[in-house]
Amino acid sequence: MQDAREIALNTLYKIEIGEGYSNITLNKELTKAKALSKNDKALVSQLVYGVITWKLTLDTIIRRYSSIRLKKISSWIINILRMGIYQICYLDKIPESAAVNESVKLAKKYGHEASAKFVNAILRKIEKNEIEKLLDYIKEQKLTYEEELSITTSHPLWLVEKLLEEFADKDFVKGLLEANNQNPRIALRANRLKITRDNLVKLLIENGVDAESGNLSDSIFIIGYTNLDDSLCVVQDEAAQLSVLKLNPKENDIVLDACSSPGGKTTYIAELMNNKGIVDAWDIHEHRVELVKNACQTQEVTIVNTSVMDASEYNENLKEKYDKILLDVPCSGLGVIRKKPDIKWSRNEEELKDIVVIQKEILNTCSKYLKVGGTLVYSTCTVLKEENENQVEKFLEEHKDFRLEEEIKLYPNINNTDGFYIARLTRI
Repeated sequence: MQDAREIALNTLYKIEIGEGYSNITLNKELTKAKALSKNDKALVSQLVYGVITWKLTLDTIIRRYSSIRLKKISSWIINILRMGIYQICYLDKIPESAAVNESVKLAKKYGHEASAKFVNAILRKIEKNEIEKLLDYIKEQKLTYEEELSITTSHPLWLVEKLLEEFADKDFVKGLLEANNQNPRIALRANRLKITRDNLVKLLIENGVDAESGNLSDSIFIIGYTNLDDSLCVVQDEAAQLSVLKLNPKENDIVLDACSSPGGKTTYIAELMNNKGIVDAWDIHEHRVELVKNACQTQEVTIVNTSVMDASEYNENLKEKYDKILLDVPCSGLGVIRKKPDIKWSRNEEELKDIVVIQKEILNTCSKYLKVGGTLVYSTCTVLKEENENQVEKFLEEHKDFRLEEEIKLYPNINNTDGFYIARLTRI
């Protein structure tokens, strides 16, 4: 039977070879590991998210002590080293000897005798104050500010340079990058069709969950996890909730959620409409439409019509059909690094160019489906201007029949939410 460290190692390997996002892959592995105790499952999560979050910093430490180039080290062994160093440097409750010995055992199993000796030799050199030593080492090198920030906050250099260029505020960018490495509070949204926010808070507390009311009408913050009926609430960040609240759907409205998967915003739209009216929910992939259907069934929402649709392709039959349109468009996802730290390693600048094109096509196409006087909300879970305010500015220049009513920019270091952008537009 695999122990916590071996499950963490396998999870990291699967994430690295692209089997799925960290949160999805980790959940699958933990679901399979039924025999693991609650504490061991917590350790698996801690190791997986910790290693992915601090990967660049950990790799810099490995480079200092390894005579072998990182690219020459197998994925199994490099992740064993990362896990070992992470335990020594970041986890106070784990003895150094345990971190080293368990790492050597894994190296024997997933490598060979030489691999085990290599892992042992490096980890024996690692001390509890290794991060402080690394900072001293960085100061001795002739690095740019961007390079230093990249290593110390464990973000790719291209992203650090891009953020510094966009925001031109070193303190803000440093704060943003540091906030990306923090564990966020878990936010829930009460299903107002079934229960009030305040009653759900009471119910959670009665069930031993540390819960408190959030900043929005249906939001709650919790510590730990809950075994309550899934129909009563859904995990959803306050930033995502706010985008739906700004859409302000009403009973008997005809609403389009054009990029609806996995369905959290779709169900909230229906709940705010008191399950009266019509919500058309689209996604380009059939398996993602199934996620929306499942969300609606769980939340007991009955007014949603799901369809496999490409929101960038115009359909003349839908011209000026909708009272409200939510465009939570595909984006780089760089605002949710706190929850999916692997995003910062999987994204690149070339990919961004393609995403921006898709966003523009969806906005241009779906805007034609809005009635005069109707509301359109354009939102993303990223902090980059080219996906956010620049996109909306260009749209307004080309569409004089639209007016910007409100623009909201949220950042984890300022608002303690996901990085998020919301623009509320009216067709005039």
